[in-house]
Amino acid sequence: MKFVYYLENDEKKIGIMKNAQSIVDISDFYSSKNIKKPKDINELLDSWDELFLEDLKKFITENKATSNLTDVKLLAPIEYPKRNLLCLGKNYLDHAKEIKGLKGAEDVIPKFPIYFSKIADPAIGDGDIILNHKDITDKIDYEVELGIVIGKEGINIKPEKVEDHIFGYTIVNDVSARNIQRKHGQWFKGKCLETFCPMGPVIVHKSEIPFPVELDIKCSVNDELRQNSNTNMMIFDIPTIISDLSKGMKLHKGDIIITGTPSGVGLGFKPFKFLKSGDKVVCEIEKIGTLTNIVE
Repeated sequence: MKFVYYLENDEKKIGIMKNAQSIVDISDFYSSKNIKKPKDINELLDSWDELFLEDLKKFITENKATSNLTDVKLLAPIEYPKRNLLCLGKNYLDHAKEIKGLKGAEDVIPKFPIYFSKIADPAIGDGDIILNHKDITDKIDYEVELGIVIGKEGINIKPEKVEDHIFGYTIVNDVSARNIQRKHGQWFKGKCLETFCPMGPVIVHKSEIPFPVELDIKCSVNDELRQNSNTNMMIFDIPTIISDLSKGMKLHKGDIIITGTPSGVGLGFKPFKFLKSGDKVVCEIEKIGTLTNIVE
């Protein structure tokens, strides 16, 4: 199932894609369960029970679509994460190699996961504008990443139990201002400017994606394919990431973990290929969809 958060007639709603073009509002499903209707996907996750899954599938099958995709505005599935996004740096070998030797980049392949966090306040959705912040940067870069949405809290999670704690998967573009990253000597500020977290267009429930996750992952700029890889090329795979993150640190429902980007970022080209005003950035992950944004 593909969960969406969307705007229709000035009202924000939660739905599930019935097919490629239609959405079923799931408000009545919650009414049938005598559960308060969640106002957003954060609240949906708070009350989520995997036992709902089969009943929800039946509800979608038996109910007609309530909206057409062309008549609504898809929002980021989780506009306001409860906590910063948890991010992996240099988690694809080819990307680690492409930035090796650049000023401000360490000349090593990571032996342990590199973590940092990213603010989304809010995350932006498919079709939204990435602000250019031209007064402080002219080196905006793109990074297509698989996002993992946590559906069950846990601490000290064993690798073999990791999938039990996943709700689903989405696409995140970890937009970055490279000059600001270099200026501050770390990644946080350069990745947290307003609109630098496009997300979506959906969250695909984990039941639709076999585990371990092996999905083609791509990014194009103005129809030029820049990034083209598969999530099986991660240095640290999903069980390793979530198990390691959870050591001594509780993961909560709604946490979003973005798992690194493959080679082909603007910083990796000679000369650099940073984003310019009017550029169209399309991030694509197999079985999830495409996330398209335009630079201001």
